Amino acid sequence: MEAVTSPARGRSETRSSALVQTVDIETPELVTFSYTIAGVGSRVAAALIDYLLCLVLFIALLITLALVGASRLVSFGGTSSEAWALAIVVLGQFFILWGYYVLWEGLADGQTPGKRYMRLRVVSDGGYSVSFAGSAIRNLVRILDMQPVFTYGVGIGSILLTKQGKRLGDLAAGTLVVREQVVRRETGVQLPATGDGRRATEKPRDAAAAAVRHARLTDDEYAVLERFIERRESLEPARRAVLATRLVERFSDALVGAPAVAGGPNEQLFELYADERQARASGAVVGRETGAARERHAIVASGTPRWSSFAKQLDRAQRSGLKSLGEDGVRDFVAEYRDLAADLARLQTAARGREREEVFYLSRLMAGAHNLLYRGRSLTFKDVWRTFAVDAPREVRRSVGPIVLAAVLMFGPAAIAYTAVVQDPAVASVFIPAGMLDRAEDGVRRAKTGRGYISDPELFRPVMATSIIANNVQVTFAAFAMGIAFGIGTVIVLVTNGVSLGGVFGLYASKGIASLLVKFVAPHGVLELTAICIAGGAGFLLAAGLLLPGNRPRSEALRENGRRAIRLVAASTVLLLVAGTLEGFVSPIETWPLAWKLAVSAATAVFLGVYLSGGRTRVRPVRPTESSEPSDLLGLGAAG
Repeated sequence: MEAVTSPARGRSETRSSALVQTVDIETPELVTFSYTIAGVGSRVAAALIDYLLCLVLFIALLITLALVGASRLVSFGGTSSEAWALAIVVLGQFFILWGYYVLWEGLADGQTPGKRYMRLRVVSDGGYSVSFAGSAIRNLVRILDMQPVFTYGVGIGSILLTKQGKRLGDLAAGTLVVREQVVRRETGVQLPATGDGRRATEKPRDAAAAAVRHARLTDDEYAVLERFIERRESLEPARRAVLATRLVERFSDALVGAPAVAGGPNEQLFELYADERQARASGAVVGRETGAARERHAIVASGTPRWSSFAKQLDRAQRSGLKSLGEDGVRDFVAEYRDLAADLARLQTAARGREREEVFYLSRLMAGAHNLLYRGRSLTFKDVWRTFAVDAPREVRRSVGPIVLAAVLMFGPAAIAYTAVVQDPAVASVFIPAGMLDRAEDGVRRAKTGRGYISDPELFRPVMATSIIANNVQVTFAAFAMGIAFGIGTVIVLVTNGVSLGGVFGLYASKGIASLLVKFVAPHGVLELTAICIAGGAGFLLAAGLLLPGNRPRSEALRENGRRAIRLVAASTVLLLVAGTLEGFVSPIETWPLAWKLAVSAATAVFLGVYLSGGRTRVRPVRPTESSEPSDLLGLGAAG
């Protein structure tokens, strides 16, 4: 018995009495193989392993926090280096929460440690390796999949309801989670237990008598016999005896010359089935068949040794990478892959559309090898730079429509809330948190003494900056991810943020201290508010893929818009990194006059204009050997 690991395909089919979801993939060699869709159980198990690892990382961060003297820092007794250490811990927590899955799946070919242990892998719909863009999209939409409150009820429900077992993140990214199952090709006979308790692998006759050079039943006859053997124990004894007698009569030609078997028709059929299974497993030719059926057995007989050797190479390459085979080994691996593609094509033709074990087995070999050979190239710093500095701002210019819609939905409610609170300050208590109301009262006292919007302990500036960055980036992630809910979630995020923004400004204006708030918001506000609008536009792009697909299939429109949207998320992240740094280090400075803060605001507006103008290139003819769309970190890439 030999084992091979590989993924498999999309139409439902039954193997070993288990219902298996599969999806068909057509390779560049024009051969179709299959991937097996991972089930809910294995995906939950992989997720639990990953959660455990994340928990270990969180605990390590907390221990680090204690070691750097966080208690002294909180009581204002810490040092600047300890403050920076705490800031790094805050960023570390953010990256564990959001970066763990994105980085593992994007850089480790679709596998987190949990998926690797459970032999699962994320691949694109075309069967290629998942791109970094696909990893980012499917894991940011996790915000919605994990609802309600980390139970993953939405995600599990989506997996159960979709034909290819996709959660919402997979639908947006155009990805699949497949199972690299262990598929075994039998070299002996595997039978159900008989009435006397003999197990499937036992043979009552000696090896010489068991060896057969030709199968005696046609494929149709063998299928009938196999069904009887599998169901025989569930039949009533009388009914089983009648069927066995009829089958013995039907197979009388095949039983001619067979050694005598103690017992009745049931035992005769059992031994005939054992011989047939052994003959077919060894690739024996069916003597009474011709044409395609005879060719199929000949292919199996000649190909089995090569397939066994390739299975061992594949298992090694999957565990240690293609490089572990060496240069000559990789060359041989590619050559064998092509030979296997030819064998599979011939077998599929000879099988005439019927399910055959050798086709199933060879398809799994092809699937595993295909995933190894067609992996995308490694990311480089140049790819990362191009994505954030060129492709992201270019996409912002292209997506002006949804971004403007997002701005209207945020600043419109902000203006309404501002007007309502200015006209009737009592309204503020309806939608402004009590803490913010208390801060406004304190702001009156601070304004009289010439102090700023908030206290400015310089020691806390690094921690404040990193906390603000983490919080604001998560808000933009939510604005993007909620777009998969037909844009309703994105609208809610934008409107609620707009109402809060306008209400707070109205509250301070009603107390005559609006300048106090403007002085604080000015340095970072231009970039922060623009970033939220861009992220809202990303959410609306996802919604448009579902609601306005045009002449594209809805699934294709969602995938294409998802790739565009993730570039907008990249642009908003860049802006929030700068805005959060300013909000933590510059905005709280009490000694700076309003004019200086407005000067910083003007500088950020210039920076915004320069950044969003990035990616402009002169139009030039594209040579035949050049690609009109260069690959990028968050684009189609080599695996798109």
